Formats: sequence, C-alpha cells, structure tokens
Amino acid sequence: MKKLSLGVVFLIFALLAACSNQENSSKQQEEPKEIETEEPATEEQPEEKKEEPTYDTVYPLTGEPAENEAAIENRVISVMVNNHSKARPQTGLYKADVVYEVLAEGMITRFLALFHSDIPDRIGPVRSARPYYFEIANGYDAVYVYHGAANFINDMIRNDGINFLDGAHYDNDGKLFKRSNDRRAPHNSYLLTGGIGDRLESKGYESTKTIEPLPFKKADGEVNGEEAASVKVVYHEREYVTFTYDEAEGKYLRSSDGQPSVDKEDQSRIGVENVFVVETAHQVYDSAGRRKIDLKSGGNGYLFQKGQKIEVTWKNIDGRILPFKDGEAVGFVPGQTWVNIVPESPGIKQSVSYN
Repeated sequence: MKKLSLGVVFLIFALLAACSNQENSSKQQEEPKEIETEEPATEEQPEEKKEEPTYDTVYPLTGEPAENEAAIENRVISVMVNNHSKARPQTGLYKADVVYEVLAEGMITRFLALFHSDIPDRIGPVRSARPYYFEIANGYDAVYVYHGAANFINDMIRNDGINFLDGAHYDNDGKLFKRSNDRRAPHNSYLLTGGIGDRLESKGYESTKTIEPLPFKKADGEVNGEEAASVKVVYHEREYVTFTYDEAEGKYLRSSDGQPSVDKEDQSRIGVENVFVVETAHQVYDSAGRRKIDLKSGGNGYLFQKGQKIEVTWKNIDGRILPFKDGEAVGFVPGQTWVNIVPESPGIKQSVSYN
C-alpha cells in the first residue's frame, strides 16, 4: 500500500508539472500575439510642424507686421494734440505710431502724433499749429491736422504746399471735426477720422504714399546700455513726464505729472517700446511766448529701450530726427516710439533722470 501510495503521489506531481509547462508554453506563444495587436494602436504618428506666419511687409513707423501691401501705403496722419491739464486724458493718442512731445507756449508741452498702422475713430483734443511741428510732419510726408493758428502761420502752411486739415477755418463742416460738450474750448475739438478720406479727395490730396521706414532692430535684437527702468523728463517743476518699464509688456508706461496717461474712452494705458529724448536749441521770439526750435543741427540724446539707456547723438536725416552712436544709426525696437524734445538750457543731463 505504501509503494502504491508513493507512486500515485509521483504521478500527481508529474501531471501537475506537465500542466504547468503547458500553461507557460501557451502564455509564451500568446504574448507575441498581444504585442502585435497593440503596436498599430499605440504607434505615435509624427506631429505636423506648424509654421510661424511670415510677413513680406511691415509698417514703416513701427517695424511690426502688416497684413498686406495696401495697409502700408495709406498716408500718415499727423495730429496736433492738446496736452494742457484740462485736455487730459486724451482720446486715441495711445494708438499713435510715433509721438513728438515739444514745448508750445510757457512750459506746457504739446504733441504731434503720427498715426498710420492703427487709426482710431476719434483723436483729440486737437490744438493749434506751430512751425516746428509741421516741420516734423514734413519729414514723414504726412497730412498735417490742427485746429487754428495765427494768420502768419496759416500763410506759412499754405505757401509751403503742406497738405493740411484745419478744424478752425478750412475744414470745419461737422463731418471732420466736432466739439465735445464735456469740456470747454480750446480743449474740446476732436478729429473724426472717418471723414478724412473724403476730405483728402475733395482737396486733391493724395491718400497713399510710399513711406520710408524708420531704422529698426530685429525683434530679438540686443540692447547694450545701462539700467533704466524708470525715466523722468522735467520741463518744469509742475510739468514732467515719467516712463516706467514694464518687463512683461516690454513697454515703457507713460505718466504725466504723476498721473498715468490713459485713454479717455477706454482707459487704455499709453505704453511705448522706445523713448527717445533729444536736446535742441529753443528760442522765445515774441510776447506771446512762441518759440523757434532747432530741429536740424543735431545734438545730444538718450534712447531708452528694454529697460536700458543708450547715450546717443541725434541727426536730422531727410527731415527726421534719428539716433546715432559712433557714427552709426541706432535701430528702434519694433513698436511705438515717444520722442521728448528738451531745451539745451538747462540741458538733457539736468532735464532727464533715470534709474
């Protein structure tokens, strides 16, 4: 009985071992089949590379991409914009490609704003003309827009063949200029840009021009200067401008007399990629405080970009004030530009501080 029992036990173990070997063999045969059936489902397809859009044309005053050739052929519109405290905040100014800020009478500045890549529906308040402003406008072959001027200045504009729109005398038909009810004259005249095209046509002015572009760096171009995250330009103890660099936006955010410069309509903050400060000779020549300002001789300047200051000189090239260093032109960072013109007395080093 013991021998028989022992034999039965061996027989059972042998049968179990055989079954186990057969099961393992079966699994080994099945595993490759599972891999084969899963491979097609899990195979990663190569992703299609999305090409970055390329632009054949850029706006000449910002260096930024334009949608098409027609977009860059529109005429530059230059507008005299009031900067009296009673005219703030202004409307549409934040969309200007380039703004020149220069002293008018007293120690209050006035703007010449150049609009091309983005023209708002309404701009203002619009203020009176001065010779050095339309001298700047001529450098861009721009239509010069203003509201009123002394008779001799109007004569200069007409005699020089300047294409102009005047809200006080020649072009005030209610379609191009309109006074607002929330401010008093002379701080309430606004340009309605929807009427510009018809008025240019009726006056026989060209609505398109080939515009020489400003010099620009590449979008990722380096700026080699000293740190200047905050800039202050003083015209008078109560009339000063500050620019604070916002690294996230890559812009200098403007304030006037300590108050943020915003748009009257939608509260958009004025911010620019370039702040260009130049020193020029100023001369008051009459009892009304009118000035002659030298825009031709060249001189000292500071160019602020990407939170840094570059010490430059400025030259007048074909009617435009441009920065130079070591005899070479210095490119602007693509985007908007604000130009502050300060008197050579007391001078740029006394009028401008930064840190």
